[in-house]
Parts: sequence; structure tokens; C-alpha cells
Amino acid sequence: MGSEVAKAALLGKEVKIVNCEKIFMTGNRDNLFANFERKRKLGTWAKGPFYPRMPDRLVKRLIRGMLPIKTARGREALKRIMCYVSVPSEFKNEKLETIKHADVSRLSTNKYTSIEEISRHIGAKI
Repeated sequence: MGSEVAKAALLGKEVKIVNCEKIFMTGNRDNLFANFERKRKLGTWAKGPFYPRMPDRLVKRLIRGMLPIKTARGREALKRIMCYVSVPSEFKNEKLETIKHADVSRLSTNKYTSIEEISRHIGAKI
């Protein structure tokens, strides 16, 4: 899902992601938790790198890693991406689009964890 969003943003499309807490990441649960704990503890409080705890900010940070952020094109693409926890009231009446080939039911493994679980593990109060 992240690579599709990054490509769309680079092509100039506005992308809004809702229900960020329900996104799944593949991989061993313990390894994912350890990886995000390590990223949270990197650097200093003043200089960073900064890894957020909240699911919407975490998803945006993960997508940022797929963009050429050091170029003007990448920074502009990141500005076109908006992430939300649950569905905001402004999108309640709109038709939401899902990415079919990024569905969790298509996975051949049962090793996956939701962003909500990762966020709670690293200290988010959702």
C-alpha cells in the first residue's frame, strides 16, 4: 500500500489515507516490535531522527521513507499525502477506494501485525 501511495503522490495526486490504525505490516511480530523500538530510541531528543507513536503519523513516516525527500519533488509529494486515524466526518459521505492487491487476505503467510498494535507497543495512547 505504501509504495502505491508514494507513486501516486509523486505523480501529483492528492492521497488521503483513512483508518491508518488498521493497516497491516508483514513480518515476524517480535522483529517488528524490536525494529520500531530501536528506531524510537535512535538519536537525541533535539536532533532526531524522530519516529512518531501515533498510527497516522507513523504511516506517513513510513511512506516518507519511500519518497526522495531530499529533493523538492519528494517534499511536495509528501505534502500531498494526508493520513487519518478512523474516518473523519468530512469523508463519511464520500466513496472510499481500497487497494485490492494490498489486502491482508491475499497474504500467503500469517505473519503480520497491525499498525495499531505497533503503536501501542511503542507507547501510543490510542
